[in-house]
Amino acid sequence: MPRYCATIPTPAELPATFAYLSRFDRAAEWDPGVADGVMLTDAPVGLGSRFRLAARFLGRTIPLDYEMVEFEDPTRLVLHAETGTIRSTDTITFSSSGSGTLVRYEAVLEAKGWARLAEPVLAAAFRHIADRAAAGLRAHLNTVATR
Repeated sequence: MPRYCATIPTPAELPATFAYLSRFDRAAEWDPGVADGVMLTDAPVGLGSRFRLAARFLGRTIPLDYEMVEFEDPTRLVLHAETGTIRSTDTITFSSSGSGTLVRYEAVLEAKGWARLAEPVLAAAFRHIADRAAAGLRAHLNTVATR
């Protein structure tokens, strides 16, 4: 099961960082693997909020509908998406640091059914995509903090 974890420091304050990342439809702003995002439920964001992301993966664009399954303001978000071939769980935790916020982002991708046969290829592709997403998030959070 492919898993990716990154810790990203940002000078942005904890409440602002949590508020920004809780709007998961904004992933398209920082993740080059996301073509588009939309919030499917009404604001404010909270437990049960849903988001549709158009994820680019192995030359295809796949719609992923995420649901906020844990929402602990301002310390923890857990989002879950599932299709016929994959199950994705993203856990984002936040903590104050002396110079801003530490964001710990963990993504787990579980292949289902026939897709499990391709899990080694899936893991390599996922690691590459996740590295790019972490770099984009780091750069974007630093830009947001200086505004």
